[in-house]
Parts: sequence; C-alpha cells; structure tokens
Amino acid sequence: MFYYLLYPFKDEFPFLRIFGYVTFRTLFAAITAMVIVFYIGPKFFRYMKNIDFKENIRDDGPQSHHSKAGTPTMGGILMLISLTISVLLWGNLGNAYVLIILVSTILLGLVGFSDDYSKAMKKRKYGMSARTKFILQNIIALVFSLLIYNFSSAETIQTFIYIPFLKDPVLDLGIFIIPFWVFIITGFSNAVNLTDGLDGLASGLSMIAMTALSVFAYLTGISSIARYLLIPFIPEVNELAIFLAAFIGSGVAFLWYNSYPAQVFMGDTGSLALGGAIAMSAIMVKRELLLVILGGIFVAETVSVILQVGSFKLRKKRIFKMAPVHHHFELSGWHENKVVVRFWIIGVLLAIISLSSLKII
Repeated sequence: MFYYLLYPFKDEFPFLRIFGYVTFRTLFAAITAMVIVFYIGPKFFRYMKNIDFKENIRDDGPQSHHSKAGTPTMGGILMLISLTISVLLWGNLGNAYVLIILVSTILLGLVGFSDDYSKAMKKRKYGMSARTKFILQNIIALVFSLLIYNFSSAETIQTFIYIPFLKDPVLDLGIFIIPFWVFIITGFSNAVNLTDGLDGLASGLSMIAMTALSVFAYLTGISSIARYLLIPFIPEVNELAIFLAAFIGSGVAFLWYNSYPAQVFMGDTGSLALGGAIAMSAIMVKRELLLVILGGIFVAETVSVILQVGSFKLRKKRIFKMAPVHHHFELSGWHENKVVVRFWIIGVLLAIISLSSLKII
C-alpha cells in the first residue's frame, strides 16, 4: 500500500524514494508484523482460552506433556493476520510472486484452521480426516504450481532443477515440474506439522529457514548480484523477501509466547502455513533441492516417522522410543528445552551451509 501511495510522489519529495527500496520495506515489514503480534497477542490468547479453544494432548505422548492440557491453540491465526497486514502495507501488490504466495499460504492456514477447529470445538480426537486434509493441501499446491508455471516467461529457468553447490542446472523437467512442486509443498507442509510437537521447536526452525530464504530471494532478484554469485536470476522475485520478512517478524514475536512453557500453540493453522510458505519460497527462488539441507530437521522428523511406521509394520519392532524423533530424545532423558535449543543450533548450522552455496567457483 505504501509503495503505491507514497512512491509515485518521489519526484516532488525525493525522500519518498526510500519506499522503492526492497531492503527498506523488508525491514519495516518485519517490524510491523512483530508489533501487531505483540499488540493483539495477549488479547487474542485470552479470548481463545475463554472460549475453551485448547490443544488436545496425545495420550501416547511423553507424560510431561499432559501438564500442557488446556493451553490455547490456533495461534497460527495471529501469525497469518499480522503477515497479511504487513505484506499489504509494505509489499508491492502488483508483484505476482507476492500475491500468489500470500494467498496460497492463507489457504493452507485455513486447511489447518479447519483441522484445529474440529479437534478443539467439535471434540474430534484426530480432527479433519487425513485424506481430506491431504487432498486440500494437494489442490492448493497444484493451483500454486500452475500459476507459477504459467507466470514464468520463456527467458526464465523455472522448470530447471538445480543441485546445491553446482552452478548449472542438471535437468529440465518441463511440465513435469508441476507434480514435483506439488510433492514438495505438500510434503514440507506436513513435515513442519510433524515437527510442531515441542514448545517453540517448529516456529524457531521455520524462522531460521525463512531468514536464509529471504537472503536467497533478495539476491536472486537482482541481476548484477545474481551474475556475480553465479545463481539463476529471476526478475522481481526479490519482492518475496518482504513476504518472508513479515512472516519472520510475526514468527519471532509469536515465539515470545510459544517458547517453553508455551502460553499458546500455533496449531495446524500455523504449521501447515509455515511449511507451505517455506516450500513455495524455495520453489520461487529455484532452491527446491536445497530444502533437504536447509530444512534438514524437518526432513529428519518426517523420515523418523516413516521409518518407525515401516519398521513396526514389517518387523513389529520400533526403531525409536517414539516418533517423531524429538520425542525419542525426550524419552531418552533430555529436557524439552534441551531438545529444542539443540535442534535450533543444528538448524542454524544447516542455514549457514545452505547460504554457503551462494558463491560457487
């Protein structure tokens, strides 16, 4: 909004040129989102508690988690509200990348909202059916992928696959990039959802990943920098940094309330939206395969569930004390805080490794 309201008067008032800088708007998008969460957060949390909108604690989980019963959930709504307001204020709403990812993220959040609502208010233990949730996620991912595929011009490299630390693409999937993108979006959305089992774990790791992706987005959208760093140049994708900064701002402020002991949980509303946003951002900046490194914790959590289920079905034996793997460490004697902080440290290291792929000689 500010970009359209103020930037056109840059000739009459030269200081307004600052609204044309992505860096300036990125910084204030993050600050705005943080302020919104801090301002309305306590009121929102009290309201959710008053209407008895609380998290259901799994019976087969660690016994220490039973004390969390009654904690308000669906804090992801607050994140999405602050994200949307901040992007509308500071983003270039004429940029297709920003509009497509914002709408897609909100839709994934609505899927999570339906699941949270079913569990909290309708008292359905498992919420929305897994099949329904999966179908809705795939539909949103498919629409997003089709829009990005058709939006790309002949000069861009949207259908190419890049391997981290290699400067040239290894494969052009053509139209088959669409099912590949759908798989990534749905898979990563669920991966973050699986990781959201400890106070601050998923939200903290998501902010780390988004910070790295915001750097990729900004640099990928500037031709001179992209040529110097030997990375693909995608026009106008640097505006994606504003979206990511707004999400980071809302997530960091939310983490203030979500850190141990959590005053609120993000619920599927937040986790599905966060995971989808991370995957969609990686797709837009052509870092799909880098997600294996950047989102290594999310991948490990998902793999631990797959291995646990597969092992029990085939051998009637469990590999981990409990899956996802963060519960395994809890049951091994680690305090919840220790698990979260150590996973954050690993997440930071993985982000640094991912960023090191920028300059390839």
